[in-house]
Formats: sequence, C-alpha cells, structure tokens
Amino acid sequence: MGNLQENTRPPSVHNGPSQAAGRPTYAFGMQAWKRPIMARYFKDRDFTFIPLHLSERQLTEQWLSKIDLANLPDFFLWGLNVPDALSSFIRQHQVKTFIVEDGFLRSSRAHASRTPPLSLTVDTRTAYFDSRTPSDLEHLLNTYDFQADEALLDRAKAGMSALLETGISKYNGSRLPRHQELYAPKDSKRVLVIGQVEGDASIRYGCSTVVTDDDLIRLATSENPDAEIIYKPHPDVLNKVRTSRSNPAKFAASCHVLTHNVPIAQALETIDQVYTITSLAGFEALMRGVPVTVLGLPFYAGWGLTDDRQQSDRRGRILTITELFAATYFFYPLYFEPETGAQINFEDVVELLQSGYEASFRFDRPASMAWEPWGPFGLLGWRHLLTGIVAPIVSLLGTKEDAEYYRAYPIDFFRERPSKHYRMLGRLLYPF
Repeated sequence: MGNLQENTRPPSVHNGPSQAAGRPTYAFGMQAWKRPIMARYFKDRDFTFIPLHLSERQLTEQWLSKIDLANLPDFFLWGLNVPDALSSFIRQHQVKTFIVEDGFLRSSRAHASRTPPLSLTVDTRTAYFDSRTPSDLEHLLNTYDFQADEALLDRAKAGMSALLETGISKYNGSRLPRHQELYAPKDSKRVLVIGQVEGDASIRYGCSTVVTDDDLIRLATSENPDAEIIYKPHPDVLNKVRTSRSNPAKFAASCHVLTHNVPIAQALETIDQVYTITSLAGFEALMRGVPVTVLGLPFYAGWGLTDDRQQSDRRGRILTITELFAATYFFYPLYFEPETGAQINFEDVVELLQSGYEASFRFDRPASMAWEPWGPFGLLGWRHLLTGIVAPIVSLLGTKEDAEYYRAYPIDFFRERPSKHYRMLGRLLYPF
C-alpha cells in the first residue's frame, strides 16, 4: 500500500476492540454473509454468532444462560435493535460491548450490498448516529485538542481534497458522462433534498420526533418558495433493496425527483443548499461549502456548522469542518483490506476505491455444501433441489442479489427475513 500514515487514535479515545488471542466474542445481529468477514477482520477473536430473530425465551435459555462469564467474553452488536433479554444480561453482568456499524467509506457500489465493508465503526458507547446518548465519536469531538495537532489538520485537509477531487463517498457508483447533464440550466437558487429510508436506524435513533422524506420536501419547499427543489431518493430505494414510506410523486408539481442513482458528489454540483434528516450526505455537502439544514441530530450537527432544527445540550463546542473530518475519518473508523482482513488506513481505502477493485468482488460464499445422507437438507440432501425452483421466485419478488444470496445461504436467507411469514416459509422448506 505504500508509505501511508497509520490510522492512529489519540490515547484518550477508544482504539477499537482489543486483539487478545482467542478472545471469546459473541456476535449478535449479524447475517450469515457478514460472519466470515468479521472472522477475517478480527482474526484474534473466537466468534460465536448468535442466530437472528430468536424469541426472548430462546435467546435466554439456548444462548445467554450457557455463556461462560468466567472467560470474560466480549459482545459485538450490529446496530442498536437489541432484545430486552440481551440488554438486561449486559447490564447485569457488565459485559464489555461494542456497537458495530459500516464506516463512512464502505464500498464501490452505489448502495448497501452484501460485500465486505472497507471500514467499520466499533464503538464502546453507542452507534455514532444515536442522538440519545454520547458515542465515542461525540466524546472525541467534545474533548480532543485539534489545534495542538497541526500534522493531523494538514492530513485532514489533504484527505478532504482527495475525496472532493475523486468524488469518493460512502457508496460509489458510476458518474454520468460529462456530456450528459444531471440538472437543467440553472436560473434560480437550487436546493437538494436528501432522501433516506424512514425505518433506518439513523432516523429512529437520530431524531427526537418522527420525520419522513415527505416532511423534509414540504419544509424545503415552504422555506424556499422561489427555489428549484430537487429530491434525491435513497440509493437503496432506487435499487429496490428497501422501500420508502414517502411518496415524492405528490410533490411533482414543485419538486424535481431524481429517478436513477447518481453519486452524491455529482448530485451536489451547482447546489446552493441541502436539506436532510440525518444523512451522511449532509456532511459531504459541508465539505463542499454548501449550507446544510438538518431535522435530526446526526454526528456532524451541533458543532456550529449546520442549521440545526434539533438541539443538543451535550454539543456546544464550535468546530471547523477540518477538525470534524479528522475525527470522523481518521480517528473513529477501522479500515480493512477486504480480501486479507488486514487493517489499513484512510489513504489506503481511497486508493482502493480509485482502483475499482470491488467491481466483481461479491459477498463470501460458503464452501459447497455436500450431499449428505441426512442433515438440514433432508434425506440424501434432496432439499438442494429446491434451490433451482425457489431462486427464480426470490429474484421475481426481490432482487437478483437476493436470489444470489439465497443460492449461497438457502437456509439463512429465509431465517434472516424481517417478515415472520417469510421465516415461517423458510422453516417449512428447511425444517431442520
């Protein structure tokens, strides 16, 4: 990777989970495709992955009651949707717990995908988007003496320039050709409304009140009656990976709705103001000097850089965009080379994304499952035959990526579904 700087964190800030050899670690909320990735990224941990969608009783009796606390295990939690039984167990036994989320530079794809993330945030307090209580990132932003670290600020300026010059973001899709203009010629103020998925955790935990994309469009329109309003739906919605509760079509008379995926760097060109709820795109707008109005309390709000519609008594410090960038991209995340699992740094990831390495890199497939005389696939493995029948149906009802995932993890695919009906179907197809 070359002679690039280490992603070292200041001594006062949590430096990620310890790498004690064989550290017993129970991981909750992690789908099957994430498990080999976590094992590769944290090689010195002995992971036990807990199944998803267990009842409180199943979780307690089949798993929590059997954990050997004498071995001082750690818990990894993907997200904040934690069952009551697990929360109680953590509090009662004071288990060291880490909240894991995708980092701010994730992949070369234009949407969330089942590919290894290039970065993860591993927080000892809460997720960075949780406005209810301080995260490690918020603590760092409140306490670190940035002005005494001139080298860090120089590195941050160079890092921001690299992102602005390349257009690299959290997700990275293909840019429109230069001859194909995204917007019509500009003759008035241009406001970009950044859509999100309303059920997303960053909204549920980042807002004190319920806010939808419809609310956001309505506010931007009312506050900017003479402006051109452009609405950019979330990439997962445009890719039909997730659904939105909002209906921007009803604002067609006053709002231009983008109907295809456009990298956020390109969408921000010629924009005069951004409205968002909690989206990371708001931070990317700040890096470009675009004023940002936020309805929730994302990690970049409350530091004097944004027009905040939700206040926080915990955040009173005034920061520069360079200081905010340094903490968010250098100190807070962990970066990884996806195939080896080696820890790398911010500059390495920028180099990887520029190379387009991930164009054909899909989620890890398990080793081919043998046709056994008995087992979860039935007598003589006859349930393997279901894959050819069910996969086209999965593709029709979902996406081609869903069908690909089902082929690799036929049992886990159904048992990870949020819908109880799909999980019940999975148990009928694969009862063992």
